[in-house]
This record gives sequence, C-alpha cells and structure tokens, in this order.
Amino acid sequence: MRDPAELLAADRAHVWHPYGPMPGSAEPLLVRSAAGVRLRLHDGRELIDAMSSWWAAIHGYRHPVLDAAAHRQLDSMSHVMFGGLTHEPAIELATRLVAITAEPLRHVFFSDSGSVAVEVAAKMALQYWVSAGRPGKCRLITWRGGYHGDTLHPMSVCDPVGGMHSLWQSTLPAQVFLDPPPAGFDAEPDEAYLRQWDQALAEHADSLAAIIIEPVVQGAGGMRFCSPGYLTALRELADRHSVLLIFDEIATGFGRTGALFAADHAGVAPDICCLGKAMTGGYLSMAATLCTSAVAEQICRGPVPVLAHGPTFMANPLAAAVSLASIDLLLSQDWQASVSRIEAGLRRALAPIGALPGVREVRVLGAIGVVQLAGPVDVPAATAAAVERGVWLRPFRDLIYTMPAYLMGDDDLAAVGAAMEAAARAGAGPAAG
Repeated sequence: MRDPAELLAADRAHVWHPYGPMPGSAEPLLVRSAAGVRLRLHDGRELIDAMSSWWAAIHGYRHPVLDAAAHRQLDSMSHVMFGGLTHEPAIELATRLVAITAEPLRHVFFSDSGSVAVEVAAKMALQYWVSAGRPGKCRLITWRGGYHGDTLHPMSVCDPVGGMHSLWQSTLPAQVFLDPPPAGFDAEPDEAYLRQWDQALAEHADSLAAIIIEPVVQGAGGMRFCSPGYLTALRELADRHSVLLIFDEIATGFGRTGALFAADHAGVAPDICCLGKAMTGGYLSMAATLCTSAVAEQICRGPVPVLAHGPTFMANPLAAAVSLASIDLLLSQDWQASVSRIEAGLRRALAPIGALPGVREVRVLGAIGVVQLAGPVDVPAATAAAVERGVWLRPFRDLIYTMPAYLMGDDDLAAVGAAMEAAARAGAGPAAG
C-alpha cells in the first residue's frame, strides 16, 4: 500500500471529485476499508457512516450475503453484453422487480446509473407520443425543488433556481415547472395547489409528454417531505389530461421512507418508474426503468419500433446478481420494523436540535433525518465537527442530514444525532455556538 501522503497528493493532482474544483480545495478523507456501518480511515480512525454511501448501502458494508453473491457470480462471469444475449441474473432480477412493484409495471430496462434511468424514462415518454402520432407532446412537467440527476434530460427537470444546473439552461430542453408541493407528510393535500396543476396541465396539454416527480421525498433538491395524497391526485390529473406519470424512486425505493416504495404510501402506480441506488445494496452501480405494457406496446407500434438505447454495461451480471441478493436479503427480514426503529431513534436524537439558534426545522421520515438551518451550512466546519465525534456526514446547501443503513444500532444512531447537533452548532456559525 502506498504511503497515504503520496496517495493524497496523487488524488489532488489527478482525481476530480463530485461537485468540487480541480485541483480540490479540501483534502478528502482516505478510506482504507469498510465493514458494517463503519469506515476505517488510513490513519486508523473509524467513522460511523451516516450517509450509507449516498443512500445506497442499506445493508452496510461487507455483508456476508452480498459478498457471497458477488463471489458466486464472479466464478461464472462478471460481464457479458446484453445485445442479442441474456443471462439468469438479469432475468431473475427483472422478474423480482416486477413482482415487488405496482401491478401495471411489467417491463424492465436496465442501465448503469440513476441519471441514465431517468434519461431512459424521458426517452420512453417522448417516444410513446411520437409512436402515437403526437410528436408535439415532447415536454415534461414537474414541481420545483426536485433533483433527478446530472445528465441532460434529468438536469432539465431539476430545480431551475435552487438546483446546480443553471449553467446549462441555454442547452437544456425547456420544461414546465410548478411550485414545490406544500410540505408535510401528514398534511392534507392543498386543493388550491392541485388546481394549479390542473390549470397547467390543461394549458400545456398539447405539448406535455409526462409528469415527473420524486414521490413523497424531494431528495438532493432540498430533503422535503410531502403528503402521499399528491401522488393520488397527480395520477388522476395525468389520466384526465392524457400525459404519462413518471416516479423517480431512485432515492426513495427499497424501504427508505418506511414503505417498500414511496408510491406505496398512496397505493398509486406510475406509467414509468426509475430505480437505482439501494437496488444493489451499494455494491455496484446499476439502475432500472420500469414501464407498463401500454407504454411498451405503444413505443413498439411506432415508426421506430424499438427503444433506441443500449448501455455497454446494461444488465451487468455481477451487478444483477448482487441486486437480487440485496432485494432478497431486505425482504427476508422485518425491514419495516428496522426502519421504524431508526425513525424513532432519529426523532429522539434530533428533536433537541430544533431549539438551537440558527436551526430552522428538524424533520424525520423513515430512515431519513434532516436538520435544516436558517442559512447555508459552513460545510467544512460542520463536517469537521461531525468527524471529531466519529461520524461521517455530507452536509449541503442549508441541510445537515442522515440516511443510515437499516442495520445501524441504537447507540450508533444516538452518536449520529450527537454529531448532527455538533455539526449544526458549527455549521450555523458563531451565533449558534
């Protein structure tokens, strides 16, 4: 193993990290290994990972079931092209995804990242209307405060003001945006707000291909929660105005909100659904876009009777095998009890933070805990405060939040809460100290 100082120097010289400058302005922590919910750094320190590696490692690290699945698949094949070929892991995974998602979703298109899953969903929606003889229906409608990824079509439906993509506005397709949904998971849907949707859909009906939203939880756009009733209402409005409905469940899928999928809180099915992140348990990059038979059949009746998309690593056997093992592991346990326990633990741990100076709100849903400050987080100070208390957090904008692995114990949850309090005190500036 190279000297850590040499590794970090090479990192600074050559490695471009996400949402950062080149060369980097802050030195990243050098991770040597990970197990359970802990990251072991090169200098010997251990940190509780409160982020489950950007919400993906729901079973923690080095889980024996997932390790074994990866080893078994490596003994067979790690990759084979999916054009003209198929294999058991992909077939079994597609079958399992259809079985656990809402009934009208019957067909699975695999890709290698969440952003690409959203690109595929947009392509499906646009090609659906081309095949139906209505090519003018080529725009998407969404609410502000969303985040759907960093490639072109996903960027076009991220929040145009508070998002990270204003640099690209002249390049992106012009979509239709409405106000964010009124906050509050337990709140009743606002009828005046729904009338805004009804009016916008009526006004733009001839140009709209689909509604696209993150159901119940707006993730990286602001970590806001809304009533599942809005999903029911949008399903009805989509049908009334002849537009498709796309749910981006990349962040919310596989139990994170307390339901297996966030749409399950409302008992609503979209026409197209995007999955990723936790699907592989955080082991590999893989995503899926599911659609109904009505969508698939309409596309294949068109002038181009195929979905013209084919990632090189589509349906990668190694990722598919681990995904299947991750889903089976989740469903073999009382995962709902685990998420409920985490929710209760986060409520206990974070409640006192709401009274701190500089803190606007504390909110918890499922295995998601959020501290929203009154202003932007001092990210270096907040991160350092958490690391000092043995916890890894990744604050952004005005948010300090956690999405822990479902196996995190109560003592570790309490430690995460203490670290978030320290991060809030440090990150909100001197007035909160």
